[in-house]
Formats: sequence, structure tokens, C-alpha cells
Amino acid sequence: MHIEPGLVDSAKIGLSYVTASVAIIAVAKASVNNIKMNNPLTFLVKSAITTMLVFTFFQILPHYSVGVSEVHFIMGSTLFLLFGLAPASIGLALGLFIQGALFSQIDLPQYGMNITTLLVPLMALSYVANKIIATDTPYTKLKYAQVFKLSLVYQAGIVSWVTFWAIYGQGFGVENVLSILSFGGAYMLVVLIEPLVDLGLLAMAKFLTGRFNKNNFFEKRLYNAVQA
Repeated sequence: MHIEPGLVDSAKIGLSYVTASVAIIAVAKASVNNIKMNNPLTFLVKSAITTMLVFTFFQILPHYSVGVSEVHFIMGSTLFLLFGLAPASIGLALGLFIQGALFSQIDLPQYGMNITTLLVPLMALSYVANKIIATDTPYTKLKYAQVFKLSLVYQAGIVSWVTFWAIYGQGFGVENVLSILSFGGAYMLVVLIEPLVDLGLLAMAKFLTGRFNKNNFFEKRLYNAVQA
């Protein structure tokens, strides 16, 4: 979901710095909590893994320009389930920055919009996960309906933010609205794929429980219920 250059001009782009700053502050708070529950080394390793994965998702996996942005397989819910909110957020922010700095410098002015679009829906996903997943249910025991809801929340959040930036930058002109609709329609197709990927990885994690359930480099909730 790289926002197309010029969609929001320089006179308006300052808002993205504000939204990005709020998102980064929220990530910092989640990171502190994560370090307290684990340890700095574990947090750094998980963040490094998610950063490499996000870079791979953006640079190597298929992606297509559609309407006002690009359609990517971001796998936000996958990163969340395997590594947790804070490491997933760090990975999304750093992976996107590295990809832009090395291969797509034209996207860097839109970085504030892009990380807002990635991180705020991930926080919404985390909130929904706490609501729909019972505290005695590890992620390896999730059902398709639950995983689908998480993916839907994340992808719908991305489409919503892209829509906001497009209307904020270009208004309600017919051409802009049609571009938004074409992007939204294409992006929601990801919802059909991501839950299947998540379920496959969760099934693999469950099969490998004996090897990985004590591995600190995965999200604790992957194998364990929430501690009272």
C-alpha cells in the first residue's frame, strides 16, 4: 500500500507527520511493555525478524499498482500472531523504510502516510484480538472465522486510511473516487488469501509445539493462554 507520489501535495503532507508521530508513540509504549514482559534481546531479535520479513513482503512478493496506491501482501495479521504487536509494528516501520531507502526513494516523502496506514490498523487488530479471542485460547487453536476477522480488520483499516489520504489530497472528484474504489476492491481480495496463510502457519506451529513452545522468539500467546 504505497501511497502514490503527489496524491497529497507538500502543502498538506504535514498532517501525515502528526499521525505518524502518534502511531510511533503508541508503538514505543507497546515496545516498552513487551520488553518488560520478555527482555531486550528477545525484543530485538523478534523485531529484526519482522523487519526482514516485511522487507521481503514489499520487495519480493507480487505487488501491483491499482488506483491510488499499490496492492501488497503485507501479512499484518501473520506478523501479529507469530511475533506480537510491538515487534510486528517495528518490523512494518523499519522494513518499509529500508525498502524505500534502497529501492524506491520516491516513496520516502509519503513515509508518514504509509506507516500511519500500516500501524494504526495493526493496533486496531490487536484490540479486536483481545475482544474475540478468549484468554484461555492460544493462537495455535484459533478457528478460521477468528483469523478471518483479524485479517478483515487489518485490511479494511488499510483501505480506510488510503481512502482518507486520497480524499484529503484530491477531494471527491469522480476520477479520484473511481481510483479509490478500484484500489479497495483489489485490496480486499487479500482478505481471501491472508487467513489461509495464517491458518497454515498456525497449524505448522501447533505441529511443532514440542520444538517451539518454549522458544522466546515467538509471541508468548502463540502457545500459551493469558496469565491471570
